[in-house]
Amino acid sequence: MDQLEIFKALSNKTRLEILQWLKEPETHFPVQEEGVCVGLIQKKAGLTQSTISEYLSILQRAGLVEATRVGQWTYYKRNEQAFEKLKELISTTL
Repeated sequence: MDQLEIFKALSNKTRLEILQWLKEPETHFPVQEEGVCVGLIQKKAGLTQSTISEYLSILQRAGLVEATRVGQWTYYKRNEQAFEKLKELISTTL
């Protein structure tokens, strides 16, 4: 777990919103078994698809989201194990 990458990923309002939306995707998006596609996230955020793709890439590199490719679509879900480790890190180290 690269702490610096995680905290950099969390240092952006839209990336934080994306993580909040993905925490309860059924509340914010039409439910897909694989996760939420970039297009739906982009539409909700109101930013360009390239910006959202970059934000999701940053979150993925930090280990906070997982991507699943199905044909031409990529779906994203939160990596709940990473959030448990982050919670543990904060409570024991910081």
